[in-house]
Amino acid sequence: MLDSSAGRAGARPPLVTRPLLLRFVSIVGASTSFYLLLSVVPLYAEASSGGRGGAAGLATGALMLATVGGELVTPRLVARLGYRLVLGAGLVLLGAPAFAFPVSGGTAWIVTICAVRGLGFAFTVVAGGALTAALVPAERRGEGLALVGIVSGVPSLVALPLGVWLAARVGYGPVFAAGAVAALAAVVSVPGLPDREAAPGRGMGVAAGFRTGALLRPTLVFATTALAAGILVTFLPLAVPSASAGVVATALFAQTATATVARWVAGRHGDRHGPSVLLLPGLAAAAGGTLLTALTHSPVAVVLGTALFGVGFGVVQNVTLTLMYARVPASGYGTVSALWNFAFDAGMGAGALGFGLLAARSGYPAAFALTAAVMLTAVLPAWRDRRTEEPPEPRTAPRSEDGDEGETGPGNGARRTAV
Repeated sequence: MLDSSAGRAGARPPLVTRPLLLRFVSIVGASTSFYLLLSVVPLYAEASSGGRGGAAGLATGALMLATVGGELVTPRLVARLGYRLVLGAGLVLLGAPAFAFPVSGGTAWIVTICAVRGLGFAFTVVAGGALTAALVPAERRGEGLALVGIVSGVPSLVALPLGVWLAARVGYGPVFAAGAVAALAAVVSVPGLPDREAAPGRGMGVAAGFRTGALLRPTLVFATTALAAGILVTFLPLAVPSASAGVVATALFAQTATATVARWVAGRHGDRHGPSVLLLPGLAAAAGGTLLTALTHSPVAVVLGTALFGVGFGVVQNVTLTLMYARVPASGYGTVSALWNFAFDAGMGAGALGFGLLAARSGYPAAFALTAAVMLTAVLPAWRDRRTEEPPEPRTAPRSEDGDEGETGPGNGARRTAV
C-alpha cells in the first residue's frame, strides 16, 4: 500500500517501512551509477579531445539537459505505464550505455551516451521518486526526505570522489563498467515495489506549476544553487592544479558529506519549526562557499569552500522540496517532482555549459567569483517567498490551461537526495 497516514490518532506514523526499504535499493543503485561517473566522464571527454573544444562541459551539459527533457515527459509515461516499468527502463538506460564509453573517445560519441544516460536518469528520479514521496508520511515529510537524502547521499559521498580516484589509478574502463553494473543490479528490486495508485483530485500540469508563484519561487532559488553544483563537479578537477589531485577528491567528499548532514538537520528543524526560515541562510552559505572556492591555488580554501557550499546546498535542497510538497495536494506531487528536478538538472547543465565558456575567457578563479555573484540574484525570490508564504493549494488542483493533468498519482521525491 502507498498509504502513509498514521494508523492511530495522535501517533507518529512510522518513517521506515518494508516498501521504503525495498525502494532504497534502486535509490542506491541509481545514485551510485550517476555519481561514480559524474566527474569521470568530463575528465575522459577532456582527455580524449586533447583539452580542446570544451568537451567536459558538453558531456555534463548533454547529461543534464537530456535529464531535464526526460523529466518533463516522464509523468505522462508513468500515468500510462506505471512506476515499475518506467523505473526499470530508467535503470537500464542509465547503466547499460556506460559500457560503451571506451568504444570511442570522440566528443560526439561521448555526448550521445551522456544524453541516453540522462534520459534514463530522468525516468529513475520521476518514476522512482514518486514512490518515495508516497511512502513518506506527510507529518514527517522534512525528516523523511532527509532520510532518503542520506540513503542517496551516502553512495554519492563515496562514489563522486572515488570515481576520480579510481580513474587516475586503474583507468577509465573499469570505472565505466562499475557505473553500469551499479544501475543494472538494482533492476532486480523493481518487481517487488508497489505500483501506481490513483490519488484524489486532478493533478496540476507542469505548465500551470511554472505559473504558480508558491512553486516557482522555490524552483528558482534551488536552480541557482544547482547551477553552482554542476560547475563544481565538472570543473573543480580541472581548475585545481594537477599536483593537488588529492585536494579535489577531498573537496568533493567534503561537499557531499556536508550536504548530507545539512539536509538531515534542515529536515528535522523544518518539521518542528517550519522550513521557510532556513531558505535565505542556506542560499547565503552556498554563495559564500562558491566564492571561497575561487581561491583555486589554496587547498584549504578549496576544501572549506566546497564544504560550506555543501552546507548551503543541503539546506536549500530540503527546504525547497518540503515547501513545494506542502503547497499542493497529493495529486500535485508529480508537478512538484518535475519542477524540482527541472531546477536541479537545468541548473547543473546550464552551469556546466556556461561556466566552460566563461572560464575559457576569464580563467577559473574569476569565473567562480562571478558564479557566486549570480547566485545572490536568488535572494529576491527567496526573500519574497519568506514574506508572502502562501497557504496550501485546494485539495482538488485545477486542470492546467495546456490540458496536462500531470500524474494521477503521487510524484517524485528528492533526488541527489532521493534518486
